[in-house]
Amino acid sequence: MGGNGGSGTNAEKRPNDQLGSWFVRSGWSKGELARQVNRRARQMGAHHISTDTSRVRRWLDGEQPREPIPRILSELFSERFGCVVGVEDLGLRSAHQSPSVSGVDLPWAGPQTVSLISEFSRSDLMLARRGFLGTSLALAAGPALIEPMQRWLVPAPGGLADAPSAPSPERSRRPTRLSGPELDLLESTTVMFRQWDAQCGGGLRRKAVVGQLHEVTDLLQEPQSEPVAKRLFTVAAELAELAGWMSYDVGLQPTAQKYFVLALHAAKESGNKPLGAYILSNMSRQMIHLGRPDDALELIHLAQYGSRDCATPRIQSMLYAMEARAYANMGQPNKCHRAVRMAEDAFGDTSPNDGDPDWIRFFSEAELNGENAHSYRDLAYVAGRSPTYAALAHPVMERAVELFGEDEEHQRSYALNLIGMATVHLLQREPEASAGMAEKALDVARRVRSERVNTRLRKTVDTAVRDFGNVAEVIQLTDQLAVHLPESAEAVQAV
Repeated sequence: MGGNGGSGTNAEKRPNDQLGSWFVRSGWSKGELARQVNRRARQMGAHHISTDTSRVRRWLDGEQPREPIPRILSELFSERFGCVVGVEDLGLRSAHQSPSVSGVDLPWAGPQTVSLISEFSRSDLMLARRGFLGTSLALAAGPALIEPMQRWLVPAPGGLADAPSAPSPERSRRPTRLSGPELDLLESTTVMFRQWDAQCGGGLRRKAVVGQLHEVTDLLQEPQSEPVAKRLFTVAAELAELAGWMSYDVGLQPTAQKYFVLALHAAKESGNKPLGAYILSNMSRQMIHLGRPDDALELIHLAQYGSRDCATPRIQSMLYAMEARAYANMGQPNKCHRAVRMAEDAFGDTSPNDGDPDWIRFFSEAELNGENAHSYRDLAYVAGRSPTYAALAHPVMERAVELFGEDEEHQRSYALNLIGMATVHLLQREPEASAGMAEKALDVARRVRSERVNTRLRKTVDTAVRDFGNVAEVIQLTDQLAVHLPESAEAVQAV
């Protein structure tokens, strides 16, 4: 019984209507769900799991499976529906998990932050398969996510001098203080990783970033001066944010969220409020992706409030643009328009002399146009394919595509905006033009390792086939997609 993930109990059971509802809407057969569970279990090293159709039937009839089955089902249904589907939403019980591993409500203190980043990065390097670290990881949303993040604003009780974990006697005897050039090299390596991600997608260097992050936590556990510790925490925050971003890009959503949370903790220890706001903006973007715009808006407002006295115009512009995305997905056009205008106004105040850090330099005129165009595009979908909002999106998205087409360093963004332009053409019932944009995006997608790009491209082509399946250009595009970007049974592995 245990090898199949059963509860091993003979207690009287009632049908699990919650699990049944999600199962019916998924369109999966019992056999297909069983195969997906087995495949995911093998990926996470749980080789004792061997599920079949009769076992799935017993779950639907009310049997409570043992871990890791509830977590696996939560992940599978979350991916299927593009939103957070928690274990409890499926009518299942989850074993108690250590908050240090599974949760986001973590201690806001330096030694614990170092220890948690070290533990999580080591587990990721050793065990990660499709975002599962052992059996423990799940997405957080709603108050369970927002309330712990609000503590980012609470002043820390101690300073950075207290932050590093107490070193062991063996470590204390070693000269470990970093020199200025060594710190410079760490910081420049982080910049290099960020450039690789923009050019090649998150799938190519993710584990290298995680490994570098783990090395930095080792340094933070050595005795360091306060200025060095502050710089090291900044490096840790940037690397953890980048590990989260790369995980998000290749579809590892629970892993991405955990890295973002850990990055925010490290940013707080470094005293870097603008970096913390940037991390919160990426958490907001993830929530929009997962169909939680209300959570996204809460995170953005938290970022804006926390950085109100120190954000440069470029950072402010980026935060306003993400606020517009959240309002668009909530179906609030007036607030969306206002946020778009604020983003444009703030960007107009940017200057090369603002002293912007490297992590915000991606937010160019091209990126601003892309974000605002996607806000209008999202408004069009929320408003039932509104031609008015589609017409607003068209010239702005066109400008983003033009600018990104001249930028060799941000190929993934170029692909995403080509796909965005394709969706705008579909909204305007221009299938031939849409297919042309999607074909260009396909050419770029073949050169980057981004499951996010691949998934958006496939969804756009699926929409084109559904609405204009008899158009020659759409038929040709579908054939090209099948040849050049076949959808594998496994997600792209982060290497």
